[in-house]
Amino acid sequence: MTVLLFDPRDPAFLADPYPAFAELRERGEVHHHEGMGLAVAVSHAASSAVLRHRDLGRIWTDARPVEAFTSFNLLHRNSLLENEPPTHTRLRRLVASAFGRGHVERLRPWVARLADRLVDDLAARIRDEGSADLLTHVAGPLPVEVIAELLGVPEADRPLLQPWSNTIVKMYEYGLPEEQRAAAERASGEFVAYLRELAARRRAEPGDDMVSSLVAVTDTDGAKLTEDELVATSVLLLMAGHEATVNVIGNGVLALMRHREQWERLVADPSLLPTAVEELIRYDSPLQLFERTATRPVEIAGHVVEPGQKIAALLGAAARDPRVFADPDRLDIGRSPNPHLGFGMGVHYCLGAPLARIEVQAALGSLVRKLPGIELAAEPHRRAEFVMRGLHTLPLTAPASTTRPLPMSR
Repeated sequence: MTVLLFDPRDPAFLADPYPAFAELRERGEVHHHEGMGLAVAVSHAASSAVLRHRDLGRIWTDARPVEAFTSFNLLHRNSLLENEPPTHTRLRRLVASAFGRGHVERLRPWVARLADRLVDDLAARIRDEGSADLLTHVAGPLPVEVIAELLGVPEADRPLLQPWSNTIVKMYEYGLPEEQRAAAERASGEFVAYLRELAARRRAEPGDDMVSSLVAVTDTDGAKLTEDELVATSVLLLMAGHEATVNVIGNGVLALMRHREQWERLVADPSLLPTAVEELIRYDSPLQLFERTATRPVEIAGHVVEPGQKIAALLGAAARDPRVFADPDRLDIGRSPNPHLGFGMGVHYCLGAPLARIEVQAALGSLVRKLPGIELAAEPHRRAEFVMRGLHTLPLTAPASTTRPLPMSR
């Protein structure tokens, strides 16, 4: 047992954590991080065991003081991500039933058109201004628009969603200042109030959207989602869907720009898009760490986790494990098989994985077709956060001869 030496707030570590992860894997599969107060699994095998073990659960602990985080705690107490069976089983069955009503496939052509429109806008800005930010014009708005369309949020209200999500997810970082914790609670309260109103409208006037399906869905015994569960599920769909997709697109395009031969390979052969998406998720994981809590004594790679203690799968380290991935520090958009853990494993495997794949493929595919000559215009600005790994900005440019706007489907 060793003590982790990295500081999750150190800018040098955040810029490139993977050498530190490699050193940790060489020293053992599980370590204790005193600063974060939990054990961390760093190998692929140990991380997989953490995610799959049924005596390691998502046991929600309210943010404290409880009276100061009423809405934030409500969202998590009622979330399928923060519950274990039997509550998790009931919630997942209901939410999966709502997803099973064809919402993802219904959105596929719409997502492709949206990606084309956003990339056309990016190309126009590059032509007019010399450079433009991928996060602002493509990676940020695309998943927000998709989740908003999925949920049936009116277009006029959609600008509210991304600021709420960005503010709430800050609570998942370690050592957050009090003012940011307070901002997360305010955003949670506003989001809860908005979704209660939206759900009431959908009860009165159902539509072809996910909130209407969540309002209507019933279990085999006639049970329905409570209003708090419906609200928590909607917020989870936005936060998980938005944050992960933004960061896969941002981190992924940056990786492709820094490994130019892989970008050119994708431009030459767009049929590689499906494997490219999986490789980008593996190569620079948008979610670096996923916590579990022991309900009974559990042994992971020789480390015993006692009841009530936490252990986390360090997904970024697992994704570079040379015992699973040949030449793991090399970006290979044709890598197959690619058993990354980016969507989780076990009962908490991501329900939104199919939609996320559609979004990232659409964004990359549109960039490949319309802006094959893109390159970095300046160094990107990385977010100063460890758990949710992403960028603030990714400025791109392209020679005028390599921008190819295409007619948009209507």
